[in-house]
Amino acid sequence: MSSPKAIVVFEHERMTFDLNNQEEKALYDALVKYYGDYTPFFKLIRNGVQFNQNVGVIRIGDTTIEVLPKADNNDKDTWRRLLIDMIKTIWGFEVRVSGSADLKLKSNSILDLYFELYIKELEYLLHRGLIKRYNKKEGNLYALKGSLQFSKHISQNLVHKERFYVKYPNYDVNHQIHCILYKALKLVYQTNNKPDLNSRIGAVLLNFPEMNDIKITESTFDKLVYDRKNLHYEKALQIAKLLLLNYHPDVSKGKNNVLALMFDMNRLWEQFVYVVLKKDLKVDGFKVKSQVSKEFWRSETGTKSRMKPDIVLESLNNSIVLDTKWKNLYEKGPSPEDLRQMYAYHHYYKASKTALVYPGEEGKLIKGKYIALENHENLSDNTCGIAFISTHKNIKEWKKNIVSFVRENFLDYHENIG
Repeated sequence: MSSPKAIVVFEHERMTFDLNNQEEKALYDALVKYYGDYTPFFKLIRNGVQFNQNVGVIRIGDTTIEVLPKADNNDKDTWRRLLIDMIKTIWGFEVRVSGSADLKLKSNSILDLYFELYIKELEYLLHRGLIKRYNKKEGNLYALKGSLQFSKHISQNLVHKERFYVKYPNYDVNHQIHCILYKALKLVYQTNNKPDLNSRIGAVLLNFPEMNDIKITESTFDKLVYDRKNLHYEKALQIAKLLLLNYHPDVSKGKNNVLALMFDMNRLWEQFVYVVLKKDLKVDGFKVKSQVSKEFWRSETGTKSRMKPDIVLESLNNSIVLDTKWKNLYEKGPSPEDLRQMYAYHHYYKASKTALVYPGEEGKLIKGKYIALENHENLSDNTCGIAFISTHKNIKEWKKNIVSFVRENFLDYHENIG
């Protein structure tokens, strides 16, 4: 096992511990405890853990475990950069990166990336000026303002006749949005161990007004409403949500607080391909849609079942369905379940072509057709290709590979197998 302070593994890799080593046993025990609190990111094995298709970073106490994707023979540094660039592509993080050196993202891990992006967003908000909102405040005032709170007024002002305990509207920066951002900022301050980011975090913390401590849950973010005044807060709030909802403090010991930023590579690959195609296929006259849901079964009691392909390419008289899969087939071919699913997409989405899309070391398309129903020896016109899109060490080249592959193999050719 690597140094207990910084561990880097690939997805599906096993990590074992020397339980006679105090530091390694402490980390193993912390992972077992975290697993007991229910985590889908790994499973327990003898004296260790085995990771699954989730990638990202788990920070336990002072130890950082990076789990990287792997679809070819590239090394860990290459896949770290690619993973970071995939996330930046999906989230659109390039919007406000300037040419100045201090704002260029030079993160070495997923956690560093999010910390740096979050601080950059808060720096932007502070520079632009924090918005004010009306909020309710309570307190003892020397003038009657708002509504008098009788029970508290009587209990606190029997002697002080000149005071009034009131609840009143107040227009300032101390409102829910800033309370969320401030809480995430304090978390970043406590968790960061990247020296060159410390000064920027300290400067933001110094300039950000101290806010009330509030309880944060999933519903806190679900209830947020964006308007023209606060729309520029959305990116900062997205990162704050990711950090706060994935932080698990160790209330028993206080030493092994867990912050896990993990992503299902199947979903990440799907979103990456979708975002790249959506941006670059407009000129081809195709609309690129994600997760287009259609009902395909309904019971007499009203129960419904729906299907949702990953990506649908639509033009005026054509549609193409792509289903992304982040896995290595190892020459075994796709599963019967996946092929049956693509057959259904042909009919319900009136698709001229469908394909299962995998990452690969080289780009290639294995063409395939379904057997006709009338004659079990003949092929039908319904196709399902097995597409392998080559990865690349450079994210820009990888994006080009995806777009050119789809153009050459699905938009411009006519199938000839049979």
